[in-house]
Amino acid sequence: MREVDLRNADLNLLVVLDALLDERSVTRAATRLGMSQPAASRALARLRVLFSDALLVDGPGGYLLTARAEEMRPLLRNTLAGISELLAGRAFDPMQAGGSVRLLMLDLEAAVLGPRLIASFAEQAPAIDLEMVPPGLRPIEALEADAVDALIGVVDEAPAGIRKRKLYQDHFVTLMRAEHPAAGRKLTLERFLELDHVVVSVTGIGRAWVDEILARLGRQRRVKVRVPSFFAAVEIAARSDLVMTLPSSLARTTADMRRFVMAQPPLDLGSVVMSLAWHARHQDAPKHVWLRRTIVAAVADIGLS
Repeated sequence: MREVDLRNADLNLLVVLDALLDERSVTRAATRLGMSQPAASRALARLRVLFSDALLVDGPGGYLLTARAEEMRPLLRNTLAGISELLAGRAFDPMQAGGSVRLLMLDLEAAVLGPRLIASFAEQAPAIDLEMVPPGLRPIEALEADAVDALIGVVDEAPAGIRKRKLYQDHFVTLMRAEHPAAGRKLTLERFLELDHVVVSVTGIGRAWVDEILARLGRQRRVKVRVPSFFAAVEIAARSDLVMTLPSSLARTTADMRRFVMAQPPLDLGSVVMSLAWHARHQDAPKHVWLRRTIVAAVADIGLS
């Protein structure tokens, strides 16, 4: 492996590199960093020499990242985050702090926890902005790449480097509109299977938990509609004869429960554990410690823990 003498390397170039890889444009990177376009171009030339790689190459509609550039992005982001924490020191005063935090969560968790978190931030850290990010196909990778500060959701297995703690445990209920033909009647398994269902599928891949359980019993329900959002599903259920099975915390958060009848599902669905997950590199970082404590307190305040 080639040994690099850091004494001969300008580490300020790493900040420029981060902007170039994010923006994929010399002009936009220069604007973001408050430098001239020629200066950004010269920095790119020096970076190409430093890494012995083109880093950015011409492509349709603009620059593309080379394989080497794609490979270094997570490490570069982590390195810059570590340097920022090193220079900032250990002190963290949320009342004086600025910037933002990014939390990855479904609209379900955003609806349940969002209002309490916003109130907590207003009281404790008025200059810190809160951004709630929807999960993609690989939410754990967002933590590993420092694209988000924490993840709130179902985390069955945490890979090496990821820490987690239980926030609360939720059970399932079945909702149908108050005027539904089956409202007020006992929800037996046969009646449940005769109904049409709306299902939330965030990724669009795989079966819902209810369908997994039914498959083990050799049974199947009619899933008539799939949507990527819990609140879209709730509104569909409120205005049609479709029913939905969902965690009870969302049912309690729904704007007007007078529109619905809530029933116990006629099969054992167990419960779902909602967790808070973060990367081990931020285990002792003061800002992240404060953030995790604030999230845990918000869960306790709304009576979920």
